[in-house]
Amino acid sequence: MMRYPSLIAVGLLSVVGVGQASAEEHGHNPPRQKWSFAGVFGKFDEAQLQRGFQVYKEVCSNCHSMKLVRFRNLAEEGGPGFSKEQVKALAETYQVKEENDKGEVVDRPGRAADGFPPMYPNEKAAAAAHGGKAPPDFSVLAKARTYERGFPAFVFDALPLTGYSEQGVDYIHALLNGYGDAPEGKEVPDGTYYNKYYPQGQVIAMPPPLSDGAVTYPKNDKGEPVAPETTDQYAKDVAAFMAWAAEPHMMARKALGFQVILFLILLSGLLYYVKKQIWKPLGGEVHGLQPELHKTF
Repeated sequence: MMRYPSLIAVGLLSVVGVGQASAEEHGHNPPRQKWSFAGVFGKFDEAQLQRGFQVYKEVCSNCHSMKLVRFRNLAEEGGPGFSKEQVKALAETYQVKEENDKGEVVDRPGRAADGFPPMYPNEKAAAAAHGGKAPPDFSVLAKARTYERGFPAFVFDALPLTGYSEQGVDYIHALLNGYGDAPEGKEVPDGTYYNKYYPQGQVIAMPPPLSDGAVTYPKNDKGEPVAPETTDQYAKDVAAFMAWAAEPHMMARKALGFQVILFLILLSGLLYYVKKQIWKPLGGEVHGLQPELHKTF
């Protein structure tokens, strides 16, 4: 009688063991966060995007380029909400290389139409400065870095009203918070760091980029920071900014999608009303045929 319970217990232990081995090899699944821009009606928080840009500018831009974002995007609707004057002043603090009339490469102050200049002149130089591998471009990391949430979560993620596509920012937030001491028996080569959320063996070459108090946020009327100056808050803010950088026109896309759905609903109602009015003088319809024609069959 004890045979089947024993088999069930062995099976459960096997599943747990496989799950632990998978986590050790591929990293833990990041916990889901609450994002203001998630869902059909979600929108970016301008204040959070501004803080996220500050974290990128003061910390992340020392290694990561952001080639697909231009200064002027920071002033566009649905973004961080900077004014055109602020963007112009910001762009002028950067030096952009271009060729003059003589074909010489010269530096000039940046303009709003320019992209963010990279830290390194080319990818080889970036790779040489980082142990042979160039840091990935910041522009699309929120879309490129994602993970599978598994069953049944992925089913709800695909549905229109319950859809969830913020796995990338969940991963980035978790990764920035995932540094720590390696568990007993885990080998971490010199020059690398243990991160429980990093999928490739939980060993990453990037040192912990954030720490409490590393970035000084603006103060409110009470002289207090507008948001906590903690690693977790920095990670949330920069992850949100990365989501915007990967899709700066997300708000316009969502608004257009809502308008299209509303139009289709109204059009369907109008077509149904027109159809009823057309068939009304004939006394209705039966199986798609006029009543008089139906009687002949």
